[in-house]
Amino acid sequence: MRTRADVECWLTDMDGVLVHENRPVVGAAELLAQWRDSATPFLVLTNNPIFTPRDLSARLRRSGLDVPEERIWTSALATAEFLKSQLPGGTAFVIGEAGLTTALHEAGYIMTETQPDYVVVGETRQYSFEAITKAIRFINAGARFIITNPDATGPTPSGVVPATGSFAALITTATGKAPYVVGKPNPMMFRSAMNRIGAHSENTGMIGDRMDTDVVAAIEAGLHSVLVLTGISDRAEIERYPFRPDEVLESVADLVSAEPWESEMPEGV
Repeated sequence: MRTRADVECWLTDMDGVLVHENRPVVGAAELLAQWRDSATPFLVLTNNPIFTPRDLSARLRRSGLDVPEERIWTSALATAEFLKSQLPGGTAFVIGEAGLTTALHEAGYIMTETQPDYVVVGETRQYSFEAITKAIRFINAGARFIITNPDATGPTPSGVVPATGSFAALITTATGKAPYVVGKPNPMMFRSAMNRIGAHSENTGMIGDRMDTDVVAAIEAGLHSVLVLTGISDRAEIERYPFRPDEVLESVADLVSAEPWESEMPEGV
C-alpha cells in the first residue's frame, strides 16, 4: 500500500485548503514555501472557471500566499485542454467568463454563434435567458454539450447563488441531453493536471476539503488522498460515504516539515 512517503508531487484544492474566506489557512504559506524550497512539483486546483490563473494568483497574493500563475490549474483550463484533444481548432458557443473564454482562445478554439461544434457552459454571474435559449437550440441541432464543473451552487458574502450545475440541469431538462463534465469529480481534471507537471498517479498526492469531489476523484485517479478539515467536510461528513481518504488531517499545517509515515485512518473515522 502506498503511503505519504511515496508522494513526490502534489495537487491541492484552493478554497477550504489554502484559503478560507480570502484568509490563508494556518500552515498554507509554510507548505507552499516547503514545496518551492524542495523543488516539489505541485499545482493548485480549482473548479472555479470564472478567473484566469493570473487573476487567481493575484487573489492568493492578496491573501498572503505566493502561488505563481503557472502553478494554478482551473476547470476552464482542463476543459480547453480536453476540447483541444477531442477536436483541434473547433468552434464553441460559450456561456462563461474570462477564465473560460481565454483558456479556449489559447487552445485554438473559435467562439461562434453559428453552428458550433460544442456548447460549453461555465460559471458566470451574467446568465441570461437569451444565452440559455441559444445553448438549448444549438444542442438540439447537434452541438455537443460540455460543462466545466458540476457545482450546483457557489458561495458569495451574502449567501449561495446558482452555479454551473444548476443551469446545466435546466439545459438538460430542455434538451434531454446530459453534459460531459470535465472538472472535479471527473478524475480527468487530475490527469490533465499531472500531465502539466509531468507527474504520475503512483507518486502524486491530492489535498482537498470535499469528500464528494476532491477525495472521490483522487481515489478514482489512483492518487494518495488527503482530506483536511478546514473547509466543507468534517468527520461526521466522512461517514456519509462508502469510501475513505488515505489520510484525514486537521489542516495543511500537519503536512509542513512532516516526516513521511505510513498513514492510518484515525480511530473512529
